[in-house]
Amino acid sequence: MKRYRISIDIGGTFVDAIQFDRETGSVQLAKAPTTPKRPVEGVVEAIKRLGTPLEETDVFVHGTTLGLNAILERRGVSTGIITNEGFRDLFEIGRADVPPAQMYDYAYQRPQAVVKRRHRFGVAGRLDAKGNEITPLDEAAVRAAAQALGEAGIEALAISFLHAYRNPEHELRAAEIVREAFPQIAVSASSEITREYREYERTATTVLDAYIRPIFERYIGELQQALADGGFTGRFLVMRSSGGAMTAEIAKRAPIFTVMSGPAGGIIGATQLARSLARPRLLTLDYGGTSLDASVIEDGQPLVMHEATLEHFPVLMPIFDIRCIGTGGGSIAWVQEGLLQVGPRSAGAVPGPIAYGKGGTEPTTTDAALVLGYLDAGAFLGGKLSLDADAALAGLKERVADPLGCDPTTAAAGIFDVLTAKTVGAVREITVERGKDLHEFALLAFGGAGPMIAPMIAREIGATELIVPNVPAAFSAFGMMMSDIVSDFSQTQLSPLDAASWPSVEAGFADLDVRGRERLAAQSVHAGSQLLERFLECRYFGQEHAIEVAIAAGDTIDAIAARFNALHEQRYGHSLSEPVQIVTLRLRATGQLEKPTLRKLDAASGPVDEARVATRDAFCFARRARAEFGVYARHKLAPGHVIDGPAIIDEGTSTTVVHSDQRVTIDDYGHLIIRSQSA
Repeated sequence: MKRYRISIDIGGTFVDAIQFDRETGSVQLAKAPTTPKRPVEGVVEAIKRLGTPLEETDVFVHGTTLGLNAILERRGVSTGIITNEGFRDLFEIGRADVPPAQMYDYAYQRPQAVVKRRHRFGVAGRLDAKGNEITPLDEAAVRAAAQALGEAGIEALAISFLHAYRNPEHELRAAEIVREAFPQIAVSASSEITREYREYERTATTVLDAYIRPIFERYIGELQQALADGGFTGRFLVMRSSGGAMTAEIAKRAPIFTVMSGPAGGIIGATQLARSLARPRLLTLDYGGTSLDASVIEDGQPLVMHEATLEHFPVLMPIFDIRCIGTGGGSIAWVQEGLLQVGPRSAGAVPGPIAYGKGGTEPTTTDAALVLGYLDAGAFLGGKLSLDADAALAGLKERVADPLGCDPTTAAAGIFDVLTAKTVGAVREITVERGKDLHEFALLAFGGAGPMIAPMIAREIGATELIVPNVPAAFSAFGMMMSDIVSDFSQTQLSPLDAASWPSVEAGFADLDVRGRERLAAQSVHAGSQLLERFLECRYFGQEHAIEVAIAAGDTIDAIAARFNALHEQRYGHSLSEPVQIVTLRLRATGQLEKPTLRKLDAASGPVDEARVATRDAFCFARRARAEFGVYARHKLAPGHVIDGPAIIDEGTSTTVVHSDQRVTIDDYGHLIIRSQSA
């Protein structure tokens, strides 16, 4: 077995790379600027800075939001649709509704269609709702449509037929025809991505997959070549949006499953940490360069949805329940009509904050942090990047302080106040508004800006404790190392939860089992490492929304119904006596991989003052005034050390700011545990 494992996470500002050494159990971190125009260059540079010999690396795990960014920024390829005759406009019509945020905006205009109408074709061929053929597929029409689309210059094609979730034969044959006749066109067939009902949602998922497929395939292909040129011969894995990983080849066949793979790494890491530290309820705060991603871990498990929305499009796929807002280290601050605004616009990696000296002219959260004294201009990123404090101060004064009629420190503090308010709103949305008690959750802060901002959030919501893990700036990348190979399968099967329907349910699961084992085997997972988990999505007759129920071996129908009733009671505060209906069968196929283990550290052998390296004048939010902060080097802290705020804990790639009413304790694993001094 080779010595190293590497994971890479591309953020809006930096590429985070982590190396795990099996022999020593040590973790090494490197960062490189993100290169938006050529993402692979930033990844390769991060690997070079890491210095890991690729020939001695057996696993490379990658998380990227490349596909998500292409959707959000409308940078996908020219895409076409082939569907049933008479249904070419289904994708554009959608649900014929208005997004909730624009419900009362009478001037609202729908965004331009991702697929132009002239690139949408209907062909003869029809199945009924049970998957029986009514009209044979017109194969000549499929060829003619593909020919016309190819001549129009499309690069990708989505094939979505009515009721293909029950019987995929027409879709698979159409995809086969196009792939054979026009190999230059990337083809996505809905039945190869999801076997769930709702034609519009299934079509939208397929279109978005096709829309990003050529971009994703090119990027992964370039990265595979770069790794091979460096001597890598191990397993290349790509993170999924719902946790777990898949091989690069599988990812290229369904890139839609990777769109939230970057944030997913952090949630996987948080889940492992929750279990190891016996913190079953965690609220994660992942502050990167462009955004905050917040999520809930309850009873040691993250929350997973099976339908999400990307740029107003629905997608049918498993995805972690994450609330994302445009506030991060690179978020731009400005004044509009006398009010301070922060985000969602971000300076990103190019040109970046003013202090980076790369052409940025608009003040950001990072510039405000420098003005408040939280960052060392000469030691940012461990001294690899010098910050221009004078330029940051001048820019903040011109763009924010002067328009508001205040001094730069007050303006910078106001920027953090806005960030706090926005974050608390996102946190309440996924906790209080769902009937959860915030005080039952510990906070977990990571990302480059997380440890700097999260102590303010903890004060605002009265959190019992805040955990800052080791290497917080690359915690998402670390979480990727904790992943298994995972594939999710689903099959809509509307039927009562009763004895008469159960044989068909068992037959459906048997089919999913076969598909799951085949997918794992294709990714070199041997039978002894395979784990298959079954779930049913159920609802009461007459309901729209369903609840997922885990199915254990030997479960009776009555036991499943009782479990559903209990979950319904827990989620909605009541249960009904109505019959239960099965909506969807779900299977999660897992290939279990070796994972790094957290090791306890030796207790502190000296006083905490030995870790104190300087003092700095900085802004304390507990006092709402500047104060003298002790500055501590995190690598000199050890279990048993305790620090009373105000204090700054610097680890090069991230800075933890502890205010004067807070106290830090170093736990057995080296994590920072921040609590109120009055606790």
